[in-house]
Amino acid sequence: MQINKLLFLVFVLAFLTTYAQPPKPPLGQRWILNEQFSDEFNGMQLDQNKWFNYHPTWAGRVPGIFLPSQVKVADGYLQLKGGKMKKDSVIIAKNGTKRVFNIASAAVVSKTMDASFGYYECKFKAAKTTMSTTFWLSTRKHFSGSKNCNDTYGLELDIQECIGREGDFDGKWFAKGMHSNSHFWYTDCEGENNDFRAKEVRFEDENLASEDFNIYGGWWKDASNASFYYNNSEPQHMEFYKEIKEKPFDQKMGLNLVSETYPFPWISLPNDNELEDDNKNTAYYDWVRAYILVAANDSTKTSKNNTPKLEIYEESILIEENSISFKNDKQLEFLYTSKTNEDYLLEFIITNTNNKIIAKTNSKAYTGYTYNSQIIPLKSNLKTSKKYFLTALLKHINNHKTIAKQTIIIK
Repeated sequence: MQINKLLFLVFVLAFLTTYAQPPKPPLGQRWILNEQFSDEFNGMQLDQNKWFNYHPTWAGRVPGIFLPSQVKVADGYLQLKGGKMKKDSVIIAKNGTKRVFNIASAAVVSKTMDASFGYYECKFKAAKTTMSTTFWLSTRKHFSGSKNCNDTYGLELDIQECIGREGDFDGKWFAKGMHSNSHFWYTDCEGENNDFRAKEVRFEDENLASEDFNIYGGWWKDASNASFYYNNSEPQHMEFYKEIKEKPFDQKMGLNLVSETYPFPWISLPNDNELEDDNKNTAYYDWVRAYILVAANDSTKTSKNNTPKLEIYEESILIEENSISFKNDKQLEFLYTSKTNEDYLLEFIITNTNNKIIAKTNSKAYTGYTYNSQIIPLKSNLKTSKKYFLTALLKHINNHKTIAKQTIIIK
């Protein structure tokens, strides 16, 4: 009985293990981790080299104020906790407006503002309240517009914003699925502030965002487009608002993981009972990861010596069967993908039915998710009347141990 329980536990743990799954890179390119905006949250405290435990330019949306006390890293998670404040906190804005805060909120914000085109994904479970659990990119200042009239603009790309429960309010649909938006914050020639948005991308789900962990991904492709992914599903696409600027998202941004209050009555404020309930008031972030594209064979963009191996990919080598072609009868060409957590050797072998090696070539698989082409030189033509096999092997550089293998029939 004890053995059966142990086997069941191992099975469950294996089932719950989630590997990184960025979208397939363009041919000849490779996704590598952008470590400045990535964190597994496996330490005992927040990495202060990467993150603020508050927002440096925003106190929070009234009545929720961002407090460092509401941010914690423990048990393998970043935890953002909501709470009821014992007394109000009052902030006087620059224009003299009195702002009263009485709900403790939380924000973890990147210290650098170098996030640019790439893929960003985050695995989290929302708090079971009406406070938000979010994952987004934004600028922290405005940039000069193109009309030479002191017009300015700022940018925001919301990969996921949600709440943890429904209720009697208009925005209850924010508790389920994935909701992605882009904001082109524009101050025009007359000084009027505008929020210009692209059409929202939405993924439907029957389950609350607070019931379990989900993976939210956004591929910021260029200054005009982005694609979004919910639990590694097929993507939905967005074209940014471009009536003011042809290529609007042309500035680098920072990354934000935030729990805030939303404006009532669109979404009700959290009640005192749920704010005091530790089983409801906390959002859990398992990890956040960012990736950039580099050339597939660029050996300078790879893992560093003595850097601990990060198990983010289920390592594999896969040949695209329908991609095999012959070039001048002297070369076999095909496409493949590899996913590796460190640098490996690649070995490609052509054999016949007697397992005799007809041709082979070697290459390297650099750390990351690669989509590339490969050519194997042929000493003689492969006979159409005979069957041949193409094998791809992923091997350890030092001991040549096989890490992954695939064999297909050459058709």
